[in-house]
Amino acid sequence: MQNTNIEAQNNNIQATNYKQYTNINTHKNPSKPFDLEERTSEYAISVIRLCKKLPVNTINIQLISQLMRSAGSVGANYREANEALSKKDFIHRMRITRKEAKESSYWLGLVKEANSSYIAEIEHIYKESRELRNIFSSILNKSIA
Repeated sequence: MQNTNIEAQNNNIQATNYKQYTNINTHKNPSKPFDLEERTSEYAISVIRLCKKLPVNTINIQLISQLMRSAGSVGANYREANEALSKKDFIHRMRITRKEAKESSYWLGLVKEANSSYIAEIEHIYKESRELRNIFSSILNKSIA
């Protein structure tokens, strides 16, 4: 990576790699991916699986639509942040990523209210959205400092 950065500086090309990893010990908790790109994908997939189980009614149609958008945006925006061209761009994209994780938590709360028979599964996904938001907040705090 160092040679790439030196070559990029010599050619006036910006090359960055802001990819982050969680510091979860995979031996203690093998169910959570170490790579945040993989973890955000798993999060979106778990939301998809939940939404497929929910009954189709006028309330759920609206809630599912909003939840799917925000949950999918978490991983998409995180990937955009990893490809940021500058630190400022990275911070901006990470703020959007964190915002989408927070919005997903909001929609999950409403889905839980509308679907009391799925509370356990929704709580598990809700916890993951909060953990992701906390991770993104930590990354942001360290990037800004």
